[in-house]
Amino acid sequence: MFSISEIMTTELFTLKPDDSLDDARCLMAVKGIRHIPIVDSDEKLLGVVTQRDVLSAAHSTLLSDPATADNKESHIALSEIMTSKILTVDKDVSLRGTAMQLQKHKIGCLPVVHKGKLLGLVTDSDFVAVSINLIEQLEMTESEGMDIDE
Repeated sequence: MFSISEIMTTELFTLKPDDSLDDARCLMAVKGIRHIPIVDSDEKLLGVVTQRDVLSAAHSTLLSDPATADNKESHIALSEIMTSKILTVDKDVSLRGTAMQLQKHKIGCLPVVHKGKLLGLVTDSDFVAVSINLIEQLEMTESEGMDIDE
């Protein structure tokens, strides 16, 4: 059985709850990511900010005047917009179980934790990569089988 630790992203880009909406927007743009774990100074997971959270906050009444949006974004703490009731998975959980959690709850990522400490992040994109790999292996096996029969 394969565990989630084999595919999870361990190069994490995290922020603190007092960091700003602007910090999250910039980090997402620079690193090309859609999910930011929010942690305390001990790397304990407190919440997650998603690209959807950032977009929603930017279009909400918090930023009603587009001309001053950049200034306001620097004053909105991530603790105001982060999702703090989040599902997590342990590093030893199965790939199948994790995929089923993502699908069942219609979420794009699951933080991977062990004893409360953030170890990694697994996203729906990680499972697309696994699927592509499996399809390639099946196609190779299928084409090898054809070569043997010919």
